[in-house]
Amino acid sequence: MVLLVPFDGSDLSRTALERATEFATYRNEDVLALTVIPDEPEYALERGWLDANDPFDIGAIADRMAEQVESIAPGASFRHEVPEDVSSMASITTDVVRTIRQIANEVDASIVFVGSENAGRVSTPVSSVGSPVSEDPQYDVHIVRHA
Repeated sequence: MVLLVPFDGSDLSRTALERATEFATYRNEDVLALTVIPDEPEYALERGWLDANDPFDIGAIADRMAEQVESIAPGASFRHEVPEDVSSMASITTDVVRTIRQIANEVDASIVFVGSENAGRVSTPVSSVGSPVSEDPQYDVHIVRHA
């Protein structure tokens, strides 16, 4: 089984990766850091994956995320995915959440470590992946709210 960490380079996702790595030693499980990279330059800019003048290059973004993962958790595996555009009505966040849940199912994740300030709250911001990912009963969820 696998401990899955959606990783976007934010402080909370970094802390989630650290905690998953610590937890993995007790469970004797592998850690997989997953970066979902929508084919949307604005999304990359909002997350600080690109500077305003950088060309949008999914491979370059994935390489940078892989380097960050390696520096935080050298024993973790890294994977990046580009979400499918299933519906023109779905938000980017919905596409990201769907992709995380698909990968969690595919790798038979036992726990998903989510870095989110708002997961599990009564009101959930539209841009948060924490709450929808935490609703899936297929795996346990460890929510990191403080970096």
